Amino acid sequence: MLGQEVDCFSDSLKSDPAQITVFDLLSGCPTADYLSRFDAVLLGGSGDYSVAEGGDWLPPALQAMRELYDLGIPTFASCWGFQAMAAALGGEVVTDMSRAELGTVEVFLTDQGKSDPLFGCLEQCFLAPVGHQDCVIELPPTAIRMASSHKVMNQAFKIADKPIYGTQFHPELNRFSLIERVKAYPQYVEAITGEPLDVFVEKCGVTDLHKLLQRFVQSI
Repeated sequence: MLGQEVDCFSDSLKSDPAQITVFDLLSGCPTADYLSRFDAVLLGGSGDYSVAEGGDWLPPALQAMRELYDLGIPTFASCWGFQAMAAALGGEVVTDMSRAELGTVEVFLTDQGKSDPLFGCLEQCFLAPVGHQDCVIELPPTAIRMASSHKVMNQAFKIADKPIYGTQFHPELNRFSLIERVKAYPQYVEAITGEPLDVFVEKCGVTDLHKLLQRFVQSI
């Protein structure tokens, strides 16, 4: 899914995929000099790795998040990246199947989200692509909640003093790419929804959140 993830971000941003340089956090923590070369950082992630479960790879990955914060590099984190950034800056992430989400769900902006220059471009209530078993149950001290869903209170945040934004949902995905992504991890469909894949696919709605990422780039 690595290639698909890059394509989804580049499509959302209307950019050439060659403009996106991939750094695999499983290989360690990028240096501050390396990070400083880039205009912005996009943090995605894989369904094969869990912030809550951790592993030897996690401490260096979280150190990378703290480097981004210290350097003040514009960063947009989605799903795994959202959870990792929250954990790195003092929040708490747990695995909770009762709050797991997969498919398209209604997300609601908070009052702070409605007035935010970035998240304010969205409707007060919108449909978002999601896929997670871990969730952020406590935001970092410097984070401001931007959105919630029925199951998950912390669906989006903005770091108050830095150009760092995060979403539990996937603004880089549309209906087609969400289904393509889920088919790569079919074990999650029945585990989270209790439905066969074909029924799940029929229930996936149409989403269009690319403007959120485009607004992020315009803002920097």
